[in-house]
Amino acid sequence: MEYYSKEISRLIEALAGLPGIGSKTAQRMAFHILNMPMEQVQNLSTAIISAKKNIKYCKECYTLTDDDVCPICQDQKRDHKTIMVVENTRDLAAYEKTGKYNGVYHVLHGAISPMLGIGPSDIKLKELMTRLQKDVEEVIIATNSSLEGETTAMYISKLIKPTGIKVSRIASGVPVGGDLEYVDEVTLLRALEGRTTI
Repeated sequence: MEYYSKEISRLIEALAGLPGIGSKTAQRMAFHILNMPMEQVQNLSTAIISAKKNIKYCKECYTLTDDDVCPICQDQKRDHKTIMVVENTRDLAAYEKTGKYNGVYHVLHGAISPMLGIGPSDIKLKELMTRLQKDVEEVIIATNSSLEGETTAMYISKLIKPTGIKVSRIASGVPVGGDLEYVDEVTLLRALEGRTTI
């Protein structure tokens, strides 16, 4: 038996499709949206549609941005000879919050996971290797401490070592199995400062 009208059910179903949103939370969100002033609802829907239309990959580091080149890659004060490799844009943001890293980034948009059918060609590795043909002195691998993150780190280090570029891995201040976006800034900073060559 349907408790809600078709439109309400459709809204709840759409919200429940978002990650981390269960049916109860989706119901609360749906009724909150229905009680919002029409102008706020239009602003929310416009922001979602605009982001979907205008957000793209940075041509340098492949983070998500609304410009051709993101603000970090455009910043000439940053050390463009040091590249930190991260799994996603949220991990990049986590390191930026420390305020202590002055290099640039490369966002893979995933990690190698044979179990999920994700291989090296499914993430931005080819683009990383193209970037390394420029003047790069160090690559810091800051993938998560999960099995997939460690597999990706080892794969990248084996690719880069023959080029003579220094390859390092963030230190184990980050808990094993933890995602970088949930780690506090002090732990991230310790991990960055304690990185080791691999």
